[in-house]
Amino acid sequence: MQGEPEVAVLRLGHRPGRDERMTTHVGLTARALGADRLVLANAGASRQDTVEDITDRFGGPFDVEVTEQPNRFLKDWSGSIAHLTMYGLPVQEVEGEIRAAHRSEPLLLVVGAEKVSFEVYERADWNVGVTNQPHSEVAGLAVFLDRLFEGRELDREWEDADRVVQPQPEGKRVVPAEEAAETADE
Repeated sequence: MQGEPEVAVLRLGHRPGRDERMTTHVGLTARALGADRLVLANAGASRQDTVEDITDRFGGPFDVEVTEQPNRFLKDWSGSIAHLTMYGLPVQEVEGEIRAAHRSEPLLLVVGAEKVSFEVYERADWNVGVTNQPHSEVAGLAVFLDRLFEGRELDREWEDADRVVQPQPEGKRVVPAEEAAETADE
């Protein structure tokens, strides 16, 4: 969120053919719910273009990058690390501590795709479980970001959008950004 230290999401692992949509949805969820950047492990690089295309069309800022060395990226991160895993401590028990740490330093959220190495659990400042039941990593990321930002991410202003979704009680309406700006000025 603007004015706060960075929140980055590291997508660890990617099973081609199986995780195409899931990795894309991790990126889209990170973008929509307040993260500043997505870092994809090299196997998930094919999803970079999709997330960048959505950012170009619906606004940012949001950065996407690929790392050939995700373990090195994790090791070199200067800030706090929260690993989202169903085996972690309940989010409601640690969210305040994480939020307090994030006020003064960047936060990296690690989201796995397959079995995550024990080194990730050791490197993390917090291993966080949104629930201790099997669930989607996208759902875990969404709930965590909402808790981190306490709902403020839902009112975020988007920059440089080509298109804007106009909320309405029924149907779908996406308009060019210029048209949305004209409507807002009326």
